[in-house]
Amino acid sequence: MILVIDLCYRENSLSRAEFVGPVAGILRGVGAVPIVRHYTAVSAPDLEAADGVILCGTALKDRGFMEGPERFGWLRVFGRPVLGISSGMLPIVATFDIGIEPCPGIGMTDIQVISPDPLFAGKEIFAAYELHEFAVQVTDRFVPLAVSDRCTQALRHCSLPIYALLFHPEVRNEWIIERFFDLTESD
Repeated sequence: MILVIDLCYRENSLSRAEFVGPVAGILRGVGAVPIVRHYTAVSAPDLEAADGVILCGTALKDRGFMEGPERFGWLRVFGRPVLGISSGMLPIVATFDIGIEPCPGIGMTDIQVISPDPLFAGKEIFAAYELHEFAVQVTDRFVPLAVSDRCTQALRHCSLPIYALLFHPEVRNEWIIERFFDLTESD
Protein backbone atom coordinates (compact mmCIF):
# COMPACT_ATOMS: atom_id res chain seq x y z
CA MET A 1 0.00 0.00 0.00
CA ILE A 2 1.22 3.49 -0.86
CA LEU A 3 0.16 6.24 1.52
CA VAL A 4 -0.56 9.40 -0.49
CA ILE A 5 -0.59 12.42 1.80
CA ASP A 6 -2.71 15.42 0.83
CA LEU A 7 -0.99 18.58 2.09
CA CYS A 8 -3.66 20.97 0.78
CA TYR A 9 -5.10 23.60 3.11
CA ARG A 10 -8.19 21.61 3.98
CA GLU A 11 -9.43 18.08 3.53
CA ASN A 12 -11.31 17.49 0.25
CA SER A 13 -10.38 20.90 -1.14
CA LEU A 14 -10.53 21.64 -4.85
CA SER A 15 -6.70 21.56 -4.85
CA ARG A 16 -6.89 17.87 -3.96
CA ALA A 17 -8.24 17.16 -7.46
CA GLU A 18 -5.29 18.97 -9.00
CA PHE A 19 -2.38 17.81 -6.84
CA VAL A 20 -3.41 14.54 -5.19
CA GLY A 21 -5.90 12.90 -7.56
CA PRO A 22 -3.45 12.55 -10.47
CA VAL A 23 -0.81 10.93 -8.23
CA ALA A 24 -3.31 8.40 -6.88
CA GLY A 25 -4.54 7.73 -10.43
CA ILE A 26 -1.02 7.02 -11.73
CA LEU A 27 -0.46 4.61 -8.84
CA ARG A 28 -3.73 2.78 -9.53
CA GLY A 29 -2.69 2.54 -13.18
CA VAL A 30 0.37 0.46 -12.24
CA GLY A 31 -1.53 -1.79 -9.86
CA ALA A 32 -0.71 0.00 -6.63
CA VAL A 33 -3.24 0.45 -3.87
CA PRO A 34 -3.02 4.12 -2.84
CA ILE A 35 -4.61 5.22 0.40
CA VAL A 36 -5.14 8.99 0.45
CA ARG A 37 -5.07 10.80 3.77
CA HIS A 38 -5.12 14.48 4.58
CA TYR A 39 -2.01 15.41 6.55
CA THR A 40 -4.17 16.13 9.61
CA ALA A 41 -5.59 12.59 9.54
CA VAL A 42 -2.46 10.45 9.04
CA SER A 43 -2.29 7.85 11.80
CA ALA A 44 0.41 5.54 13.14
CA PRO A 45 -1.44 2.52 11.64
CA ASP A 46 -1.45 4.27 8.23
CA LEU A 47 2.33 4.67 8.41
CA GLU A 48 2.89 1.14 9.70
CA ALA A 49 0.88 -0.37 6.82
CA ALA A 50 2.54 1.74 4.09
CA ASP A 51 5.18 0.33 1.77
CA GLY A 52 5.96 3.90 0.73
CA VAL A 53 4.68 7.46 1.12
CA ILE A 54 4.13 10.28 -1.34
CA LEU A 55 3.80 13.82 0.02
CA CYS A 56 1.83 15.62 -2.70
CA GLY A 57 2.25 19.20 -3.81
CA THR A 58 -0.11 22.10 -3.15
CA ALA A 59 -1.13 25.39 -4.69
CA LEU A 60 1.29 28.31 -4.38
CA LYS A 61 1.14 29.98 -0.96
CA ASP A 62 -0.58 26.89 0.53
CA ARG A 63 1.80 26.03 3.37
CA GLY A 64 -0.52 25.53 6.33
CA PHE A 65 0.86 22.01 6.74
CA MET A 66 4.16 23.58 7.84
CA GLU A 67 2.55 25.21 10.90
CA GLY A 68 3.20 21.91 12.70
CA PRO A 69 6.37 20.47 11.17
CA GLU A 70 6.75 18.08 14.12
CA ARG A 71 3.87 16.03 12.68
CA PHE A 72 6.37 14.85 10.04
CA GLY A 73 8.96 13.61 12.53
CA TRP A 74 8.16 10.05 11.41
CA LEU A 75 10.30 10.77 8.31
CA ARG A 76 13.46 10.23 10.38
CA VAL A 77 12.54 6.63 11.27
CA PHE A 78 10.11 5.48 8.56
CA GLY A 79 12.81 3.56 6.66
CA ARG A 80 10.73 2.91 3.53
CA PRO A 81 10.63 4.98 0.32
CA VAL A 82 9.26 8.52 0.56
CA LEU A 83 8.70 10.93 -2.33
CA GLY A 84 8.05 14.62 -1.66
CA ILE A 85 6.62 16.46 -4.66
CA SER A 86 7.16 20.24 -4.92
CA SER A 87 5.80 21.71 -1.67
CA GLY A 88 5.78 18.10 -0.47
CA MET A 89 9.53 18.45 -0.16
CA LEU A 90 9.11 21.13 2.54
CA PRO A 91 8.30 18.69 5.38
CA ILE A 92 11.35 16.68 4.33
CA VAL A 93 13.74 19.60 4.37
CA ALA A 94 12.25 20.91 7.64
CA THR A 95 12.65 17.48 9.29
CA PHE A 96 16.30 17.32 8.28
CA ASP A 97 17.02 21.02 9.03
CA ILE A 98 17.79 22.02 5.46
CA GLY A 99 17.32 25.61 4.36
CA ILE A 100 15.20 26.93 1.54
CA GLU A 101 15.65 30.06 -0.54
CA PRO A 102 13.34 32.06 -2.80
CA CYS A 103 13.27 30.67 -6.33
CA PRO A 104 9.87 31.02 -7.97
CA GLY A 105 9.16 28.86 -10.98
CA ILE A 106 6.01 28.28 -13.02
CA GLY A 107 5.87 26.39 -16.29
CA MET A 108 8.01 23.97 -18.21
CA THR A 109 11.72 23.66 -17.55
CA ASP A 110 14.49 21.38 -18.77
CA ILE A 111 15.87 19.05 -16.12
CA GLN A 112 19.33 17.51 -16.36
CA VAL A 113 20.10 14.33 -14.40
CA ILE A 114 23.48 14.75 -12.68
CA SER A 115 23.72 11.65 -10.43
CA PRO A 116 22.75 8.06 -11.21
CA ASP A 117 19.63 6.79 -9.45
CA PRO A 118 16.92 4.21 -10.25
CA LEU A 119 14.32 6.98 -10.27
CA PHE A 120 15.96 8.58 -13.32
CA ALA A 121 17.72 5.59 -14.93
CA GLY A 122 18.14 6.01 -18.68
CA LYS A 123 17.30 9.72 -18.61
CA GLU A 124 19.79 12.51 -19.15
CA ILE A 125 17.56 15.48 -19.89
CA PHE A 126 13.77 15.79 -19.77
CA ALA A 127 11.16 18.55 -19.68
CA ALA A 128 9.11 18.93 -16.51
CA TYR A 129 6.42 21.19 -15.10
CA GLU A 130 7.35 23.29 -12.09
CA LEU A 131 5.14 25.32 -9.76
CA HIS A 132 7.06 26.50 -6.71
CA GLU A 133 8.22 29.48 -4.68
CA PHE A 134 11.34 28.02 -3.08
CA ALA A 135 14.39 25.94 -3.86
CA VAL A 136 16.31 23.76 -1.44
CA GLN A 137 19.82 24.54 -0.25
CA VAL A 138 21.87 21.43 -0.93
CA THR A 139 23.70 19.94 2.07
CA ASP A 140 25.90 16.91 2.61
CA ARG A 141 22.88 14.91 3.90
CA PHE A 142 21.24 14.84 0.48
CA VAL A 143 22.61 13.94 -2.95
CA PRO A 144 21.53 16.26 -5.77
CA LEU A 145 20.11 14.07 -8.55
CA ALA A 146 18.83 16.58 -11.11
CA VAL A 147 19.05 20.32 -11.80
CA SER A 148 17.52 22.99 -13.99
CA ASP A 149 19.27 26.17 -15.08
CA ARG A 150 18.17 27.88 -11.83
CA CYS A 151 18.10 25.33 -9.03
CA THR A 152 18.34 21.75 -7.81
CA GLN A 153 15.21 19.89 -8.93
CA ALA A 154 15.67 16.46 -7.30
CA LEU A 155 17.43 15.21 -4.18
CA ARG A 156 17.87 11.87 -2.38
CA HIS A 157 18.82 11.44 1.25
CA CYS A 158 22.33 9.97 1.59
CA SER A 159 21.29 6.97 3.69
CA LEU A 160 17.48 6.83 3.74
CA PRO A 161 15.18 6.11 0.75
CA ILE A 162 13.80 9.66 0.80
CA TYR A 163 13.41 11.66 -2.40
CA ALA A 164 12.44 15.30 -2.84
CA LEU A 165 11.39 16.75 -6.21
CA LEU A 166 10.84 20.42 -6.91
CA PHE A 167 8.87 19.76 -10.11
CA HIS A 168 5.50 17.98 -10.53
CA PRO A 169 5.98 14.52 -12.11
CA GLU A 170 2.23 13.92 -12.15
CA VAL A 171 1.89 16.52 -14.91
CA ARG A 172 4.15 15.17 -17.66
CA ASN A 173 6.51 12.67 -16.09
CA GLU A 174 4.26 9.93 -14.76
CA TRP A 175 7.13 7.46 -15.23
CA ILE A 176 8.78 8.90 -12.11
CA ILE A 177 5.81 7.98 -9.92
CA GLU A 178 5.72 4.56 -11.58
CA ARG A 179 9.43 4.07 -10.82
CA PHE A 180 8.89 5.23 -7.25
CA PHE A 181 6.23 2.54 -6.90
CA ASP A 182 8.75 0.01 -8.25
CA LEU A 183 11.16 1.09 -5.50
CA THR A 184 8.51 0.31 -2.88
CA GLU A 185 8.01 -3.13 -4.40
CA SER A 186 11.72 -4.00 -4.32
CA ASP A 187 12.30 -2.72 -0.82
